[in-house]
Amino acid sequence: MIELQNISKTFKVAKRNAGMKQAVRALVKKEYTYIEALRQVSFSIAEGEMVGYIGPNGAGKSSTIKIMSGILTPDSGECRINGLVPWKNRKEHVKNIGVVFGQRSQLWWDVPVIDSFELLRDIYKIPPQTYNRNVGELIALLDLSEIVRTPARQLSLGQRMRCEIAASLLHDPKILFLDEPTIGLDAVSKIAVREFIRRINREKQTTVILTTHDMQDIEALTNRILLIGKGQILLDGTLEELKKRGAKTKTLTLEYQNGVLPVLDGLFVVGEMPGRAVLELDSSRLSVSQAIGALSESVEIKDLSVSGSATEDVVVSLYEEFAI
Repeated sequence: MIELQNISKTFKVAKRNAGMKQAVRALVKKEYTYIEALRQVSFSIAEGEMVGYIGPNGAGKSSTIKIMSGILTPDSGECRINGLVPWKNRKEHVKNIGVVFGQRSQLWWDVPVIDSFELLRDIYKIPPQTYNRNVGELIALLDLSEIVRTPARQLSLGQRMRCEIAASLLHDPKILFLDEPTIGLDAVSKIAVREFIRRINREKQTTVILTTHDMQDIEALTNRILLIGKGQILLDGTLEELKKRGAKTKTLTLEYQNGVLPVLDGLFVVGEMPGRAVLELDSSRLSVSQAIGALSESVEIKDLSVSGSATEDVVVSLYEEFAI
């Protein structure tokens, strides 16, 4: 469904030092720097997949999304989505995609949200029956009934984001690009939006590409992860595979009696009180089974739990590994 092969994109950016003198000088002679946003990016996504596209700020995530949505033209490489080249077949291509940019709005600022929906209906030439069905479902599922008659400028960020998601789905797109879709949402709204995205993926086989810094969104919605850094795809695998690669530590919470905790290479006490200890295990130096075996020989274990690194910690460790 989505095929990218060796996509590259470089931006030419003007620069100057601060001050009036430098500003006048820049009028005569401009200095530029070149930023390589994407370098030989290749991947494929099948119909109905939900993929997390993650990386630090400036890694190239938004540039990739803009190329796939037809907003940007790459310097080189090939991109085909449903057999179409996004930047060459824009009118036909946009009929099949929905895009939500957390920092940019597709709603008209000064008119009620429902008027924006109707304008989008006319732009996409959505048949009346399809529009009425979709707008009714979206208003109900995203709890928009109290706000669709309010101008977009008077909505909170969370309310606007729910309206943005609805607007992107009015025309039944086959592919949904989500760039920070839950930004500004409270906990209840986040859960509702995640459930809604899972539902449209399950019921309509909508392909979803999600870029976000919220690892809870990634865990809740996606299984496959694409990690990008410095404009290159660094890892492509399941969330569990990334956790295994990035997680170097585990936390052991131990309740015990009698005896003294052993001193082991790779096992560190990070918190202790009578009869209870929290231990950090470096799994590259000591296995969980070895640690439990040594602990059971030294103390009488009453209870023991083992937890892996949080997803955020895993992602940070991968950033450090790839120096991005």
